[in-house]
Amino acid sequence: MEINNLVEKIEKHIDFTYEEINSVIKKYTMGEYSDQDFLPVIKAIYKNDISDKCLYYLTNSMKNSGAVLDQTPLGKTVDKHSTGGVSDTTTIAIVPILACLNTKMLKLSGRSLGFTGGTCDKLECFEGYKTDIPLQKAFELVKENGGCMMTSTADIAPADKKIYALRDKTNLVDNISLIASSVMSKKLATGANIIVLDVKYGDGAFMPDKKSAKILGKKMIMLAKKDNKKAKVVYGDMSQPLGYNVGTKLECMEIVKLLGHYDKHNPLLKACIKLSALCHALDKHIPYFIAKAKVVKVIKNKRALEKLKTMVSCQGGKLDLFEQNYDKPSLVKLAQNDCILKAFKTKELGEIVNTFNHKYKSNEYGVITYQKIGDKIKKGEKLFSLYAPHDEVEEISRQIFDCFIFHS
Repeated sequence: MEINNLVEKIEKHIDFTYEEINSVIKKYTMGEYSDQDFLPVIKAIYKNDISDKCLYYLTNSMKNSGAVLDQTPLGKTVDKHSTGGVSDTTTIAIVPILACLNTKMLKLSGRSLGFTGGTCDKLECFEGYKTDIPLQKAFELVKENGGCMMTSTADIAPADKKIYALRDKTNLVDNISLIASSVMSKKLATGANIIVLDVKYGDGAFMPDKKSAKILGKKMIMLAKKDNKKAKVVYGDMSQPLGYNVGTKLECMEIVKLLGHYDKHNPLLKACIKLSALCHALDKHIPYFIAKAKVVKVIKNKRALEKLKTMVSCQGGKLDLFEQNYDKPSLVKLAQNDCILKAFKTKELGEIVNTFNHKYKSNEYGVITYQKIGDKIKKGEKLFSLYAPHDEVEEISRQIFDCFIFHS
C-alpha cells in the first residue's frame, strides 16, 4: 500500500517524491483513503518531521488539491495572514487602509479557530454582511473598491481542510511543518503576488516563543519563494491580548473606533499600521517609512474609516455598528489595591469568552480590559468591564480575574 511506503520513508528520514505525496493527498481528498488510512502519515510527520524539499512537495500537493485562483485580472495584489491571536482584528482595518493607497487585497478569511475569533465571524457583526459571495462578485468589488473581505471558498486547498480537521481531532496541531504547509497551501492557492505573514508567539498563540515562531516564519518564506511569490514575515508578541477588547462584537467595535479616532499608543492600531505599511511598501517598491506615513495619513483623515463603510455596504452590511456606543457593562472589576500587572493568561481569557458566546449562541458578550503588562495600577482603577449573561456574571468575572497575574 502506497501509504505504508510513504510512512516508512518519513520514519527513516528518506525524502519522498512529489508524485508519492501527491498521489496520497489526492486520494485522501477524494475519499479513496479514510481518516484512519491517512492518520499514520500525519503522525509520522508530527514525530519525525521532514526536509524542506519534502515540505514543499507536501504544501504544493495540498495547494493543488483544489482550485488555484488567478488574480491577474486584478493586477498586482497582496495578501496578509496572521497565525492567530486573542483580540486580533487587524484584517478589518488593513484591507480598507490599503484600498485607500491603491494596494489591492482580496482577503479570504476563516472562522473561529480554538480560542481565537475568526475574521468572518467579526465581519458578520455588521448585520447583513455577506462573507460568502461568488468569486466573480469578489473580483468586481476589488476592482471597484480596492479590496474585498470574504470567507475562503470550499475549493481552495480542500486537502488542508480535511487534514486540519484530522489534526485537530487527534491533537496533532502543534508541529511547525504541519502548520507551515496548512497556512501556505491556502496562501499560495489564493494567487496573490505578495504575501505578508504575521507570526504570533506567546501564551495566546500557537507558537510558544519567538524562537519557534522564527523557525515557522523561515519555513513559510521558503515555501513562498519556491512558488515565486514575494513574502515577508513579522513577529508579534501574543503574551497579552493585542487590543483591549475580547469578544467578537466588542473587537469589531474597537477596530472601527480606532479608525475613527487615531491613537498612536494603541498596540492594536500600531500592529495595523505596521502590517499595512509593509504591504504597501512591498507593493509599490517604496521605503517602509514613506509607506508608514501614507498609512497614518489615511487613518488620521478618516479615509480608511469611510472606505470600510463602503466595503461593508457593498456586501450587504448595515452601518449601525459605526455609530454604536458600548452598552452598560454587566460588571466592572476594580483593583482592590495598588499593584503591577505581571502577565496575562491570554489563551485562557480567549477560551472563556469563546465558551460563553458559543453556549448562548451570541456575539454580544465579552470583556474590555484596561491594562497592559507592566502597567502600574492604583487601587480603585478599572481592571476590566464584563459583558456576560446575567445569571453567570459572578462566575465568569471570577474566571476572568484569574487571567490577570499581578506582582506580589
